[in-house]
Amino acid sequence: MPKQSSISHNLLWAPWRSTYITQPPPQDCFLCDFAERGGKLLLHKGNTCIVVMNLFPYNNGHLLIAPKKHKKDLSSLTKQEREELFFLLIQCESILKKKISPEGFNIGANLGKIAGAGVPGHLHFHIVPRWKGDTNFMPVLGKTKIISQSLDQLYKVLKPEFQHLKE
Repeated sequence: MPKQSSISHNLLWAPWRSTYITQPPPQDCFLCDFAERGGKLLLHKGNTCIVVMNLFPYNNGHLLIAPKKHKKDLSSLTKQEREELFFLLIQCESILKKKISPEGFNIGANLGKIAGAGVPGHLHFHIVPRWKGDTNFMPVLGKTKIISQSLDQLYKVLKPEFQHLKE
């Protein structure tokens, strides 16, 4: 009988994470950076809000919708920001339905660090596409989430849809 190792570990090949691991953490807010300078994950830059692909998505198609200005809570949003933010949530849902056919969505915001906000100072909403069975045995047993489409591939699928957005 072959000898089994007492070390239990999981391997997941993810070379794109090496940049995140080896670079120092950003000093500035990445959402403000996208609003000011753009970037390869920016899908849409509106008058007051942006839509960005999540670099570390919970599921394929996980998007972030945020005001361009660094605001930490809902009460600080202007009427125009609130209207554009909600408009973009609706458009994101529609585009994701059309392009990747999810069966449902989780949509929400984590307000404050204690609520799980990764960027507690810059309000943003998450829209996470969901499919039946997307919480299978891998995250439970293997502590590993499988996303079968690269961010670059998904960007190429979604970006043309956002280029046609008009309020």
